[in-house]
Amino acid sequence: METLIFVLEVIGTLSFAVSGAFTAIRKDMDVFGVAILGLTTAVGGGMIRDLILGITPPATFREPMWAIMAILVSIAVFILVYMKKLHEHGRVYDIVMLLTDTVGLAAFTIAGIGVATAQQVQYSNFLMIFVGVITGVGGGVIRDLFAGDRPYIFVKHVYASASIIGAIVTVFLAPVMGSEVASIYGMSVIIVLRLLSAHFKWNLPKIPHREEEK
Repeated sequence: METLIFVLEVIGTLSFAVSGAFTAIRKDMDVFGVAILGLTTAVGGGMIRDLILGITPPATFREPMWAIMAILVSIAVFILVYMKKLHEHGRVYDIVMLLTDTVGLAAFTIAGIGVATAQQVQYSNFLMIFVGVITGVGGGVIRDLFAGDRPYIFVKHVYASASIIGAIVTVFLAPVMGSEVASIYGMSVIIVLRLLSAHFKWNLPKIPHREEEK
């Protein structure tokens, strides 16, 4: 399970660093802003998770490899976009954001549950699901706030809901199938729901503005 958590942390860190970097570039931030937004997106959810679980200092500070990895990936994205002018192609940005956010969300949601399980404490299922979801969406919320946007989880297609469903699947299948198999199922559910919701434009119900009703 430790190996699985490590792999998921790597996947989530890389994915969210790219997501944060692309958002910063879209907001016309300089290379420092790109590095910081990529870093906070990649490690933000994990830091919140560790604080909730009483793991201090958070893993980001005990194992700086995660922060270094996020910064290096963010700078690499900046250089690539600068050379190729990818920011001028909106379609590229949309595809990158969808894929990186989806993979990062799935990886970090399951990794968050894995970290809680590794503490060998009898946490309630509610707490396990909660820390999984907060690990998955926390970095993205910080990214959006820093970028001056409404958090992605409140305005875009099924996002946090996919994380919640995937976390529930993982937590309740783990006693039956084992943590590793349950994690694979949970990740698959999140990825499939995210991609389907983006393709079919699924959204949760909301109250329309008066202008939309006319």
